Amino acid sequence: MAFTNEQLERYSRHIILKEVGAKGQKKLLNAKVLIIGAGGLGAPVAMYLAAAGIGTIGIADADEVDLSNLQRQIIHATKDVGKPKVQSAKETMEAMNPDVKVVTYHTFVTSENIMDLIKDYDFIIDGTDNFPAKFLINDACVMAKKPFSHAGIIRFQGQLMTYVPGEGPCYRCVFKNPPPKDAVPTCKQAGVIGAMGGVIGSLQAMEAIKYILGKGQLLTGYLLTYDALKMEFRKVKLPSDTHNCAVCGDHPTITELIDYEQAECDGVHL
Repeated sequence: MAFTNEQLERYSRHIILKEVGAKGQKKLLNAKVLIIGAGGLGAPVAMYLAAAGIGTIGIADADEVDLSNLQRQIIHATKDVGKPKVQSAKETMEAMNPDVKVVTYHTFVTSENIMDLIKDYDFIIDGTDNFPAKFLINDACVMAKKPFSHAGIIRFQGQLMTYVPGEGPCYRCVFKNPPPKDAVPTCKQAGVIGAMGGVIGSLQAMEAIKYILGKGQLLTGYLLTYDALKMEFRKVKLPSDTHNCAVCGDHPTITELIDYEQAECDGVHL
């Protein structure tokens, strides 16, 4: 695959990096990443992956753009209110970089369809805003042996971790089960500062890019937390419970995917 003159200019700041180079940029152009959720996290992830030249980006979301989304979901504009989020996201991404093929899935991600959705992708981004979806994504990725980046945001706080099959604990190793309904406030109840999605979502995009390039250290075995009010990042080593984990352990007790009851925007275990 030879670069066009336009591609050489577009990706010049990548190509001059010794960790990327022409070979690395070709890896990015040949990669496939699925983003589940086109909201506060998925929006910046999608924009940075499109800008980076990820060749195929899938984006799954069942919602339409609402005016209250625009405080943080920067891939959408006021003119997009009422439009499916996946359509709005696709238009923004393709306008930014015509190299990128954007595949949209205007649907709820459930135990019935998630395995079909993730099967053709190299890396999965969990940009969802609720615990049931996060556990579903985790369990599906473990069963399908797919690496993914988890993240969650609320108020002025965020967190993320990366799962790579065979290289560290999964989300369920750490958090076991979804909290009881109404035990954790939602973003609608508690609020979220808009820029938090940009901070954490950009880090998710970086994890995907590093994985594809095979460079640097991923957040496997670690939870990175961010407190914006204190401007403090903490990288916490996670206890590996992979032997006893209900989904990725030696003797898993969860062998079928589960659809837990949904609640909006409660993606951080506080």
